[in-house]
Amino acid sequence: MSLYLRPTRTEEALERLAAAPLTVLAGGTDHYPARVGKPLAEDILDITALDALRGVRETKESWRIGATTSWSQLIEAKLPPAFDALKQAAREVGGAQIQNSGTVAGNVCNASPAADGVPPLLALDARVELASTQGTRSLRLDEYILGPRRTARRADELLTAILVPKPSNAARSRFLKLGARRYLVISIAMVAAVIETEGDRVAAARVAVGACSPVAQRLPALEQALAGVALDEILGSRVRAEHLAALAPIDDPRGSARYRNEAAQTLIARCLNELGAQA
Repeated sequence: MSLYLRPTRTEEALERLAAAPLTVLAGGTDHYPARVGKPLAEDILDITALDALRGVRETKESWRIGATTSWSQLIEAKLPPAFDALKQAAREVGGAQIQNSGTVAGNVCNASPAADGVPPLLALDARVELASTQGTRSLRLDEYILGPRRTARRADELLTAILVPKPSNAARSRFLKLGARRYLVISIAMVAAVIETEGDRVAAARVAVGACSPVAQRLPALEQALAGVALDEILGSRVRAEHLAALAPIDDPRGSARYRNEAAQTLIARCLNELGAQA
């Protein structure tokens, strides 16, 4: 018989993880559909009662998204324009029921190449906080997600928060997703972009692409090309095919590799044009 644990204190959850391997369950929006008609074969640590890990909080240097924060709670949180892309992605993570139950941290831990939350978080320079009975450590998001369904979390660790540093300048962001229909669909390609502005120029840019590689990726060559560009220039015109060279899209029933690559380039240009026009 499988073990089902639902602690109410973070310390208890960490003690349980230290004692034996457990499958961590938050919203369960990926866990349950993968097991329809099957008995539970693993021991479960349900963290939904860990209220200390719920909500979005501002600190002196960053914003802290607790591990049990749902997509709906993120959407409702009062956050600066830099978070617009993450909120736009949140509104496309399934329907309202999924957004009410599913968590931002769970989307990251699931490590799907098509996880909607990952490109916006990469563009926000997010880190993950991992806790165990031995202490706490943090990793950049690109250090944490190692591949499809693979992360750097140890069996005795719990992801307790996602940390988003405050930008050095005024910042805003945009998320665009291409799928076979508008909502409730796995991405063919998706893009998130953040631009920081100083005066009438781009002080810094961060662009990430998802569903076009085993893991979502930033595009550092494009980011470098955008730095210092005047805001009255059409920013999307700076995008070149070579900026996407590190991507590795695949052919699958949703789209060909070539289509994905071209779609990503178009989405990036649209994102940047919209951000430049807003700024």
